[in-house]
Amino acid sequence: MIILDEQQQAARTWFESLRDRICSEFEAIEREAGSDATFGYTSWNRDDDPEAKGGGGVQGLMKGKVFEKVGVNVSTVGGAFSPEFAKTIHGAGDNPNFFATGISLVAHMANPHVPAVHMNTRFLVTTKRWFGGGADLNPPLPNPDDTADFHARLKEACDAHDPAHYPRFKQWADDYFYIPHRKVHRGVGGIFYDHLEGDFDVNFAFTRGVGEAFLDIFPKIVRRRMNEPASAADRAQMLEYRGRYAEFNLVHDRGTLFGLRTGGNVDAILMSLPPLASWS
Repeated sequence: MIILDEQQQAARTWFESLRDRICSEFEAIEREAGSDATFGYTSWNRDDDPEAKGGGGVQGLMKGKVFEKVGVNVSTVGGAFSPEFAKTIHGAGDNPNFFATGISLVAHMANPHVPAVHMNTRFLVTTKRWFGGGADLNPPLPNPDDTADFHARLKEACDAHDPAHYPRFKQWADDYFYIPHRKVHRGVGGIFYDHLEGDFDVNFAFTRGVGEAFLDIFPKIVRRRMNEPASAADRAQMLEYRGRYAEFNLVHDRGTLFGLRTGGNVDAILMSLPPLASWS
């Protein structure tokens, strides 16, 4: 069992409340499409791990008419990194103990015209305390209007806190969500930030702003595209694109590695993988 301080509890409570509101909105979209799909929730814990300080999380998963597969996970864990892994983590080189809480979301959509999406925000404590996260859009069939609206909403969230955030964090996303062996970007970008430390209240407010921006814009894009007709060729392109998405998450994604190296729930960690994909 881990004992949380005031900042850790505040972050955990926010991530869980954001999860609840996102899942409710996604279920509402399913009802609008004539589906009765709802999220199923599976709890997991690390209290039986003698090398861990405990904690755990809840995996939320829904498979519906609009959301072919969407996972919304929250976790709050503590423990100690292995000595080698600690060297790769901000502030953990001299002390491997850590605390982490966050929300992670990946949605793979049934209609190829609706973009897949990823969103994650987190709060980590080593010898330092920092927030990280972001959101990025991953359309199999990119639409310039959707891309522009997604970026505009994220820019608005950034500009409310620091005008320098958006250009910096957009470039960070462009650099991070890149598949070197394919020489292509995973999607059309968004924002990505990490190691945002210093004033807890300021950085927590920004992280909440990112979550609110995602909850505002992504459902609008889904409703805009979910009833568009799609051809067999559109579907084939979506499945091939999903292969690229899987390659990035299995080979390059730091969040996947972090979860696997810290004793997280494997099914929750790998919920980011698409239900179907193809390599032609």
